[in-house]
Amino acid sequence: MLSGSSRMSHHLQHHYNHSVFGLGFGFIYSKTHLLPFKLPFSAVSDKKKKKSNDFSSSNLDFRRPLVADCIQPNSPFNHTPILSHSLSEQEDDSEPPSERLSAVAGGIVALGKFEALHIGHRELAIQAARVGVPFLLSFVGMAEVLGWEPRAPIVAKCDRKRILSSWAPYCGHVTPTEFEIEFSKVRSLTPRQFVEKLSKELGVCGVVAGKNYRFGYRASGDASDLVKLCEEYGMEAYIINSVMDKKQDSRAIGLDNPKEQGQVSSTRVRHALDRGDMKYVSELLGRQHRLMLMCNAEERFSSENNRISASKSCLLNLPPKEGLYENCSVVISDENSAPCRVTIDTTHIHLQLDDIETCIHIVSQDFLFLGIDFVG
Repeated sequence: MLSGSSRMSHHLQHHYNHSVFGLGFGFIYSKTHLLPFKLPFSAVSDKKKKKSNDFSSSNLDFRRPLVADCIQPNSPFNHTPILSHSLSEQEDDSEPPSERLSAVAGGIVALGKFEALHIGHRELAIQAARVGVPFLLSFVGMAEVLGWEPRAPIVAKCDRKRILSSWAPYCGHVTPTEFEIEFSKVRSLTPRQFVEKLSKELGVCGVVAGKNYRFGYRASGDASDLVKLCEEYGMEAYIINSVMDKKQDSRAIGLDNPKEQGQVSSTRVRHALDRGDMKYVSELLGRQHRLMLMCNAEERFSSENNRISASKSCLLNLPPKEGLYENCSVVISDENSAPCRVTIDTTHIHLQLDDIETCIHIVSQDFLFLGIDFVG
């Protein structure tokens, strides 16, 4: 971790070696330096990528419901997450804030909306890992507070740990940890109050953000404000350029949001899923999109010959558009998957397996979870 008496934004002197996929270059910004670095899209070998796409037994048991990490499929995308590292759980009115130690104390937090966990988010985590213990600081409950319509998450709640674990090779073999804050508790904070909370209440040593990051009430603070305020409160601030999407610009994919300036974003991932362009989705995510399904007492996985079917009410995250998808894989247990073809219609997800015995095994074992990887 960097230290020094100036408490200003430092440039990074040491870099990991990454290969480039052609999605652009980023720069580390400080008050006085811009240092180029390459985006690490293909730094993991094919063998490691395959392994990272498998569930770790420490993260998910396919035969046991994860109350804290998975939503119940009765209403597929309406849920209240139970947080393991939320600010609300850290609060205790009987103890002054200065005497409490938060889960992120001493760490470097990446700031953003980490919905899709795409390659731009991964780059923030990489920068955080270069200078300290990496955390992803995000907000929960924004839709409820702001009155947004409920929508399916891009990543299932129970699958996020697996994805973050797959980032470890990029982050000095350290897995970034998510830390969630209830949006209602910070919505009205000014930029200064927000940075003060990070410093005095959470005890973080530094922050990493994209150059387009905005924060504070009504997004009144920008990246330059973040640098200045962090300096005042004795924290380091690292601002990096956005990871750009070189494949298509906003006009080509029908995005007219002024915030969409060609950078990789969760909005672009949603749009690509809506088009069923799984190759493009994989490029944006830096991995295959995994669709998670969970059965319950009302909806079970059914089979006929070598086909498994599940109601869309079992979905835990956003599927691609209706249609046929070849060369997919169904994940049925820890490091155990089988090739399949997937058909999505208006009401169901159908998996066509080559091996009827595997199909029988999945249904007979009464698995609660199934994962489907879509090959780009």
